[in-house]
Amino acid sequence: METLQRLTRRQIDTLRAIQVRETPEKGVPLKMIASALRLTPPSALGHLTPLEVLGLVQRHRGKSRLTSRGRTTLLEYQRHHRVAETLFGSLGLPPAETCAAAREIDLAISHRTVEEVCRAQQHPASCPHGEPIAPCHSGREA
Repeated sequence: METLQRLTRRQIDTLRAIQVRETPEKGVPLKMIASALRLTPPSALGHLTPLEVLGLVQRHRGKSRLTSRGRTTLLEYQRHHRVAETLFGSLGLPPAETCAAAREIDLAISHRTVEEVCRAQQHPASCPHGEPIAPCHSGREA
């Protein structure tokens, strides 16, 4: 099973909360992550700890930072989501609904499936919202 398929929606949200708040000099305190997720610090820690075990987040002195693997995982998630949005858009869903539909499957589908959908869609450059889609990685493990 791929790393992305092991994550919950809340764990993806946790990675994103760290990504937008960390700086090259500073990690993100648990209290700030909890606030971004609208959770208590103990609940946020419950989402953060498995991310640390998977090597996606590093904690030091109460501050969390994404590892390079965590950044890569977020980029993979973004690609899965945008390719899924494009698929649903091609089926006739309006752009406002493609995001919700994509969120139903974006964590469950494998890299291989995403690559196949991307090929079938003739390698779209952007999702229905105009956000760029990274190119295929034909040599990637499935």
